Amino acid sequence: MVLAIPEFEVMQFSVLGSGSRGNSVYIESGKTGILIDAGFSGKELEKRLNLIDRDLSDVKTICITHEHNDHISGAGVISRRCNIPVIANPATFAAGEKRLGKLYGRTEFETGDRIEFEGLSIRSFRISHDTADPVGFVVSDNELSVGYCTDTGRVSHLMERRLSGCNGLILEFNHNLEMLKKGPYPLSLQQRVRSNQGHLSNEDGADFFEKIISNQLQMVVLAHLSETNNTPQLARIAAEKILPAEWEAEFMIASQDNPTPLFPLTVV
Repeated sequence: MVLAIPEFEVMQFSVLGSGSRGNSVYIESGKTGILIDAGFSGKELEKRLNLIDRDLSDVKTICITHEHNDHISGAGVISRRCNIPVIANPATFAAGEKRLGKLYGRTEFETGDRIEFEGLSIRSFRISHDTADPVGFVVSDNELSVGYCTDTGRVSHLMERRLSGCNGLILEFNHNLEMLKKGPYPLSLQQRVRSNQGHLSNEDGADFFEKIISNQLQMVVLAHLSETNNTPQLARIAAEKILPAEWEAEFMIASQDNPTPLFPLTVV
């Protein structure tokens, strides 16, 4: 008996969860589904995929942005268990080696490279975080694209160029500055969060968002919100302030505990 291979008719994506306790994004197009990061246990990743009517068998590779535990904790497990190869740059593989363990397969790229994988074009770009060689990604099927950029303490012209024109975006809105200043974090941790190798505040995220809004943009997800130093309401207010009057696309705020819906992108 020949088993039918499911084919996804349009590019779609879901933020399976985002925050300091775990991060992962699922993107699919054609016959290919991928994960950007796998910062939950294998069991939890499978559960969250099931909630959007997908399964680990739909995942053909895992692309890693950096080696922090909340981005790689489940990558090694599901790679070995489900025969899923992992894609990362050499410095990230080296820094995450102990946590990742032996992998089913690994593909290395130099930051800035474009990798062609089963009908998808996956391009990395440099970001600024306190890790070995952190990156964001733009994933394209040659008609539509999704850009992913979190865990960066600053933005750059390169990041703007890579993310401008994307049809879907996942952007960091990590903290509210006043909540961070008045919150429980010690001064050293506050300084780390606010540094150019930390995380973007709501205001920084909104400024960046404003620079890369385009007519092609259909869905934006605000991501990596701090549970201690931010609220969804404050992130939403910051984003809404910069939206143009003619804005017709949608935006949503990612949750730490539940996946977003699977968002379809369409060719206009």
